[in-house]
Amino acid sequence: MRRSVSIAVLTAALVLGMGTVAISQKKSLAAAPQKPETTEVKIDNFSFGPGTLTVPVGTNVTWINRDDIPHTVVSTEGVFKSKVLDTDEKFSFTFSKAGTYPYFCSIHPKMTGKVIVQ
Repeated sequence: MRRSVSIAVLTAALVLGMGTVAISQKKSLAAAPQKPETTEVKIDNFSFGPGTLTVPVGTNVTWINRDDIPHTVVSTEGVFKSKVLDTDEKFSFTFSKAGTYPYFCSIHPKMTGKVIVQ
């Protein structure tokens, strides 16, 4: 009888110990959220650089006006729209869905760009 009690206690200890390991593994996985990617588009000399940008879903894109005159960043499909950006001002947008997002400067409509989200 003593032997069966020892086996039961040992089995219970192993089961409890394995549960602790599984819980600690889950905590470590949950504690490591993925950092969203970020990238910049420079506005300079009446152009967006790069003109076409390919990024993964979830990327935060920041446009920064390095030109001496104001510009905007406006989606042709109404997905995003910046205020008028003076020199060194920024506008950011996070792309949460795959697709192609053409945009332009509403002050200078010949300035165009495109973000491709995969």
